[in-house]
Amino acid sequence: MNAIQKTKNATNAFARNWANFVIKYKWPVLLLTILLAVGLGSQGKMEFDGDYHVFFSESNPELEAFDALQEKYTKDDNIILVLAPKNGNVFTRENLIAIEELTADAWNTPYSSRVDAVTNFQHTSANADDLYVDDLSYDSASKTDAEILEIREKALKEPLLVHRIINEEGSVTAINVTVRLPGENSAAEIPEVTIATREMISKFKESHPQFDVYTTGLVPLNTAFFEASQRDLMLTLLMLLIVVVVTFVLTRNIFATIATLIVVLFSIMSAVGFIGLNGIKLTPPSAVFPTMILTLAVADSIHILITYLQKVRKDGLEKKEALVESMRLNFMPVFITSLTTVIGFLTLNYGDVPPFWDLGNIVAFGMCMAFLFSTTTLPALMAIFPIWKSKKVREQREEKMGWYTKLGMYVVKQPVRLTIISIVVIAVLTFLAGKNVFNDEFVEYFDTTVQFRQDSDFINENLTGFYNVELSVGSGESGGINNPEYLQKLTEFEDWLEDQPEVVHVNAFSEVARRVNRSMHGDDETFYRVPKNREEAAQYLLLYELSLPFGLDLNNQINVDKSESRVTVTLENNSSAEMIAFAERSEKWLKDNAPESMHALAVSPTLMFSKLGFRQADSMVKGNIIALILISLVLMIALKNLKLGLLSIIPNVTPVLVGFGLWYLLKGTINTGMVIVFGMTLGIIVDDTVHFMSKFLRARREMGYDAKAAIIYAFETVGKALVTTTVVLLAGFTVLSTSSFALNSYMARITVIIIIAALIIDFILLPSLLILVSKEKEKAVKISKAQVQLDK
Repeated sequence: MNAIQKTKNATNAFARNWANFVIKYKWPVLLLTILLAVGLGSQGKMEFDGDYHVFFSESNPELEAFDALQEKYTKDDNIILVLAPKNGNVFTRENLIAIEELTADAWNTPYSSRVDAVTNFQHTSANADDLYVDDLSYDSASKTDAEILEIREKALKEPLLVHRIINEEGSVTAINVTVRLPGENSAAEIPEVTIATREMISKFKESHPQFDVYTTGLVPLNTAFFEASQRDLMLTLLMLLIVVVVTFVLTRNIFATIATLIVVLFSIMSAVGFIGLNGIKLTPPSAVFPTMILTLAVADSIHILITYLQKVRKDGLEKKEALVESMRLNFMPVFITSLTTVIGFLTLNYGDVPPFWDLGNIVAFGMCMAFLFSTTTLPALMAIFPIWKSKKVREQREEKMGWYTKLGMYVVKQPVRLTIISIVVIAVLTFLAGKNVFNDEFVEYFDTTVQFRQDSDFINENLTGFYNVELSVGSGESGGINNPEYLQKLTEFEDWLEDQPEVVHVNAFSEVARRVNRSMHGDDETFYRVPKNREEAAQYLLLYELSLPFGLDLNNQINVDKSESRVTVTLENNSSAEMIAFAERSEKWLKDNAPESMHALAVSPTLMFSKLGFRQADSMVKGNIIALILISLVLMIALKNLKLGLLSIIPNVTPVLVGFGLWYLLKGTINTGMVIVFGMTLGIIVDDTVHFMSKFLRARREMGYDAKAAIIYAFETVGKALVTTTVVLLAGFTVLSTSSFALNSYMARITVIIIIAALIIDFILLPSLLILVSKEKEKAVKISKAQVQLDK
C-alpha cells in the first residue's frame, strides 16, 4: 500500500471516528457547543467608531503630516451648513436676519470654537488713519434697501468669501461651524454634535421655511460613516431570511434548514464575543462581518447536508450511515476550504487600512468556529432530528442529478476545445483587468441615497468644492510672515494656485495682508498689495488682530510665533490620481520658485483618502502573494499530488482576473474596498475547486475510474452542492452589494462576479484540464454508467 493510500485511509478513519463520536454523544456535544456559543456571545460588545481617522494606521505618513499641521494651528473638524433661499437671493432683509439667527445659534453647537458666515465676516474699512473691522452685516433688521445692496456688492467682491461662503450669484451661502472635539470618545462626541446640529436645523427650517438647508463637512462625514456601519449591520437580518429560504428550497428539508440556521447563528455569536474580548470597534468595512460569516458558514453546512440527503434519498442509506458517510466524504474538503478562507482573510492584515484588519480577523475567527460547529453541532442535530424519505422527492432528485451528468458528459467529450476557448476568454479579460483605473473619492464612498452624499453634491455644484489641500508655508524665522519677501512669494504662490483649472478657492494669509494694507491707505485700490516694509506689515497685522472679536482670530491661519502660515486650497471633485497630482505640482512649485524655508508638504483628509487606496494596494501585494503560496501548499498537501496542486492554482486565480476584466466593462474604476478582493475571494473560491477535485480523486483512487468517468462522477456527486453553495454565496454578497457604503457595495459586487466566474471555470476549464493532464494506467480501469452511455 503506497503512502498516499495510507494517508487517505487514515483521513477517512479519523472522519468516520469523529462522526461516530458526535452521533453517539449527540446530546452532550450539542450541549457543549451551545454553552461555547452562548459563553462567547455573552462577552460580545459592539461599539461603533465613525471617526474618519480609523481608516489610517498610526504610522500612516499622510496622517502624521496632517496631525502635525493641526498641532501648529487649530484642529478643524467642521460642519458646513449651506442655505439656499427659494427666492434665489441671499441678500434680502428677511434672509439676512435668518442667517444672523442661525449664526448665533451655531455658537451653541457642542465643542464649537468658531462660526464663519457672510453676516459676521470681518470686513475692514478705514477712516483717516483708523482701521475699522466690523461684521459685514449686523442688526440686519434695521438695514435699508440701499445698505443691503451695498452689503451684497462688498460680499461678492471679497475673495475670502466668494466660492467659500457665498457663490458668485449670491444665491447660496454657507455657515461654517468649527468644532474642537476632545477626542476622548468619538463614539459619543460625534453623535452629540450631530444631534445638536440636526435639532438646530430642524428649528431653523420651521422658523424660516424659505430656505433649503444642506449639510457637509468632516463631522457629517464621520456621522455618515457611523450610520453606514449601523445600516450594514442590519443587512444581517435580511441575509438570515434569505439563507433560510434558499437552504429550504435547495434541500427540501426543514430540519436541515434549522440545523444550518443554528450553525450560522452560533458562528456569528462567537464572532461577536471575539469582538468584545479584543475591544474592537466596528466601522463601515468591519460592520459587514455578520453577513460575510453567515454567507461563508452556510457553505460548510450545505456540503455536509447535501451529501447526507443524497445518501438517504438516492442511495437508501439509514440516517446514521448516511451521516457517517457524508462526514467521511466532506470532512477534509470542508476543513481545507475553511482553512484557505481563514488564510485569505488573515492576509488583510498586510494592508494599510485598520478597519480591514478587523474585518479579516473577525471573519477568520468566525470561520474557524463555523468549521467547528459544522462538524459537531450540525451532525449532532441531524442525528437528533428525524429523517423523512419520500419517493417523489427521490425521483425529483434523480431527475435533477441527471442534469449534472449531462453537463459532465458534454465536458468530457471536448476537453481540448473547451480549454482553448476558456484560455482565450480568460486572456482577453485579464488584459482588460489591467485597464481599470483606481479612484477613491471619499464623497463617493456613499451612494446617492445617502443624505450626506446628496448634500455634498449640491454644495459642490452650487457653492464650493468639498475637497481641499493644505500647506503650512514657513518663513524660516519667528515673525517671518511679516517679511515683505515672504508675503510677495506667498502672493505669487496664491496667484499660481488660482490659475490651476481644478482650484475653486484659495485662502492664504497674503490676502489678509493685502486687504489690511489697502484699508490702512484709505481703501485705495492701488494699495491692494503686500506692505513694502516689515515693520509696517507687523504693525498692520497687530492692529487688525486687536480689532477681531473673540472666536474669529487668525489662529487658524498663522502659528503662534508667526513663523508659518496656512494655505488652504479648495478643489473641485477630482479623482484620486488627479488629487495626488495637484498636491505634487503644488509642492514642486514651492521647491522650484521659493526659498527652502517655504517648502511645504501638501496634506488634508481628502488627500489622505486619495493616497490610501494606492498605499493599500501596494501593501496588499505581499499579503496576496503569501495567501496564494500558502493556499497552493495547502491544496498540494490535501490533494497529495504536486501536479494537481499546481493545477489548482489556475481555477483559483483566474476567476479574480476574469472578475476584474468584466468589472472594467461594467465600471472601469476600482476603490480601496476592492483592493482586498484578491486575498478575500481566493479563500472563498477554493471551495469549488477542492470539492470537485476531491471527488475526482476519490473516483480515481478508490473506485479506479478513468479520468473522464471520474469527471462525470464528480459532477454527479458534488455538482448539486457546488451550485447550492454558489447560490447561497451569491445571495449573501448580493445583499451586501445593496449597501449604501461604496467600499462594501463595490467589493460585494465584484465578489458576485468572481463567484459566478469561479463556478463556470470549475465546471468547464478545471475538468478539461484534469482530463488533459491525467495519464491512464496501463491496467484496466473501471468506468461509470454515464461513461458507458458516453462511449456509445
